[in-house]
Amino acid sequence: MNLLAVAVAATLSMTLAVSPAHAQQSVIAKDTKDSDVQQVTVRGALDAYDPRRDDTASKIVVNHDEIVKYGDTNLLDVLKRVPGVTVSGNGGRGSEVQMRGLGGEYTQVLINGEKAPPGFTLDSLSPDVIERIEVMRSASAEFSTQAIAGTINIVLKKMVKAGQRELKLGYAHAHDTNGPNASLQFDDKAGALAWSVPLTVMRERFARAVQNVEEHADPAGGQDGLRLGKLPEDGRVTRLNLNPRLIWSLDNGDKLVSQTFFTLGHFQNAIHTLVDTVLGPPPDYPNLEQTMSNGNNLLREEVNWTHKYASGAKLDAKLSVTAGSASNRMYRVADGSPGVGALHELVQSDNNVRGMNTMGKVTNASWEGHALAFGWDGGYLKSHDARLVRDANQPDVSLPGGDEFYTADVARLALYSQDEWNVTPQWSVYLGARWEGIQTRVEGNTFADTDNRSSVFSPLLQTLYKLPNTKGDQLRFALNRTYRASSVQSLIPHRFTSPNNSQTNPDAIGNPKLRPELAFGVEGGWEHYWSEGALVSVSASARNIDNSVRNQTVFEGGRWVSLPMNTGRARTRGLELEAKFPLKAVIDTTTALDLRSSLSRNWSSVDAIPGPNNRLLNQTPLSATLGADYKLGAFSSGGSFVFKQGGEVRVSAAQVTYESARRDLDLYVLWKLNPQTQLRVAGSNLLGQDYIYQSSYTVAGSGTQRSRTVYAGWPMLRATLEMKF
Repeated sequence: MNLLAVAVAATLSMTLAVSPAHAQQSVIAKDTKDSDVQQVTVRGALDAYDPRRDDTASKIVVNHDEIVKYGDTNLLDVLKRVPGVTVSGNGGRGSEVQMRGLGGEYTQVLINGEKAPPGFTLDSLSPDVIERIEVMRSASAEFSTQAIAGTINIVLKKMVKAGQRELKLGYAHAHDTNGPNASLQFDDKAGALAWSVPLTVMRERFARAVQNVEEHADPAGGQDGLRLGKLPEDGRVTRLNLNPRLIWSLDNGDKLVSQTFFTLGHFQNAIHTLVDTVLGPPPDYPNLEQTMSNGNNLLREEVNWTHKYASGAKLDAKLSVTAGSASNRMYRVADGSPGVGALHELVQSDNNVRGMNTMGKVTNASWEGHALAFGWDGGYLKSHDARLVRDANQPDVSLPGGDEFYTADVARLALYSQDEWNVTPQWSVYLGARWEGIQTRVEGNTFADTDNRSSVFSPLLQTLYKLPNTKGDQLRFALNRTYRASSVQSLIPHRFTSPNNSQTNPDAIGNPKLRPELAFGVEGGWEHYWSEGALVSVSASARNIDNSVRNQTVFEGGRWVSLPMNTGRARTRGLELEAKFPLKAVIDTTTALDLRSSLSRNWSSVDAIPGPNNRLLNQTPLSATLGADYKLGAFSSGGSFVFKQGGEVRVSAAQVTYESARRDLDLYVLWKLNPQTQLRVAGSNLLGQDYIYQSSYTVAGSGTQRSRTVYAGWPMLRATLEMKF
């Protein structure tokens, strides 16, 4: 990893040493008392509007070309290459996206500016239906301040190109995974009506080898237990995304837009766990077969109306409705160890979600130098859940205490105002304030009704100062108050059981006593732009988080249970470096080579947890990316190397977890066969990186239980034929 740090440092030092003359900054003519001259902006090629450079609010925008460059079928694979963003685990199903090295729960994910619906996962969304990804490091009043680490806003395709027809046919293959994928898009216009219909489908089959080792040591450190487990998996994934969009341009200048987001997914997996007990007692079920099927359907319909007033003010209002369902079936069949009966169990879990949301803002730029906005964001969501447990051999026979039913209601309202003020041509200030309240009520047949209310007032400040006489250097500073409300699932005292229950394989349950986490953050940075597409940035951040939440394992009712708990104050600090530039920006060349690199270092500690390694759960201490893109005639190629440090985390005084480092090498080649056809070939995880997870738990007077699981990783190749017609 030292080599990566040296490479990034060398890139930064070379960038600072070579700085060509800057293009002239925007020239702004102000109104004066003696004249009626309007504000005029003159920009050269370098000075074309760039949200990364020009917006007061810090933002990274990843456009569609960057999103589809590597032919990914999984959005998580796209996000892992974005500076300052990491992906938890091995990047597969169930992984989470993280910012500032913090766990996924601290990163807010939005779709078209709205909170993602319950049950939505990033691996269910195809990159082909995305227009751009906005990565906002600091909170803004317009979006929810449930963004302690930051916000990732996924903007679905909005652009309509009349007569566009595009078809993509692809296939992915690895030692353990293979399957086809396809996408189709139709765009057209007729008078005042324009429409776009993108459709993507994919099917993937996988067969993976997973190995597990469990050890137990007595209080003196001597080994008195050893189990060797094999967990071969065999499954398949099917996914469909449909995102039609209609745009009406009305005679009075108003615009009405309807956008539908529909995703359908089916996941099936069979795991046969075989445990060979070498030393000590065997588990309850040494021969366990679990077959799981999961079906998810999600529909969101949005209607967006924009209206401009004669005064220059603008109204942008949106109404959306959401409907979703999920059906899960799990068969568990197992032979019991001596003294434990056989297991024949069918668990049926169904969820239905219905919701409505309205959001909008009124902007007014009539006050010179100010962009004022006032807005609202409110909604209501209701979910019904049922969990039925039956004898697998007799599905009509209910097991004692097996059936559970519960209903959750979530109401939310937020009001905000914000102003982006151009104090001088070099200095701009963003001021915002947002009040947000959430009320959650959960009713069930196996637990007492739960009410949870929280509200937060968040003042926000961001400022951008362009240093005079430098034409490319600027400073950023931000203060913000953010929070994280508990999810419905984390509040419900509903137990998911583990057949071979232990300290390192516990049941899971929610905690209705959870309090929201509150954070106060400060950050600052320096950015240097010296040529088109060339920048260097250094930023630092610090946050204090009160009522920090982490999952801890306790012994309760004769079983080990993992549940979320508030553990007091946590502190986190971060440092981020980034450099990207075309080669022609540093040497006199016509070679079309673009280089990029980033480095992120993060620290944290939780006051209530003893050290060492008492950092926030799932935090990434160090991550780095190195990448390059090259063009020559009809060919384009590039590569990306991503490093993500692992290490130990102390969960509690008794529990420690470990996650292995990841090294992902991805390459792609694009060949434009003709103006209408191109072939894209890409490879991911070319180093065949395995993923390792360990957990240990010490019980005073009894000893320490350790578990180590290895998920094998293999290189994957993808080929995609892209045609326009």
